[in-house]
Amino acid sequence: MDERLTTAEAWLAEAVYASRARQAAGVSLLRAAERDGSAPTNCGLGRDAAVELAPTPRAAELAAALWPTPLTEGALRAVQDVAARWVERQDQLDRDRNHFLKAFRTRHGFDRNAYTPELLAQFEAGLAEVNARVDAERREAAESLLAAS
Repeated sequence: MDERLTTAEAWLAEAVYASRARQAAGVSLLRAAERDGSAPTNCGLGRDAAVELAPTPRAAELAAALWPTPLTEGALRAVQDVAARWVERQDQLDRDRNHFLKAFRTRHGFDRNAYTPELLAQFEAGLAEVNARVDAERREAAESLLAAS
């Protein structure tokens, strides 16, 4: 695989990590409100994706490798748009994975050791499908990121 594309994927992952940290803080506040009954319930990720584009130290290193010369203002905005869209899409893909896991475990139980070989194969195939979709879409987002810059 192209090293620059791999670096772009890692940069997008950093955007997700930073956004998840922000989202986790928001979910913690929401959980406190849930305990007193003042907040709606939702899946463990929170109501919406949180987008945090301030670079982590690792993101700054990756950005320096991707863009050795500063981006123009227009290119920077385009890169930020791609990153924000990816964070939101990754959030949805993670929700899809969580919903698959919940539905499968609700139907068949949580103990994978109790699954028949056929049931275990169905579980692993379903999870592999979700993960393959994540990988393919992350690659597409990285290509868009490079094209935007």
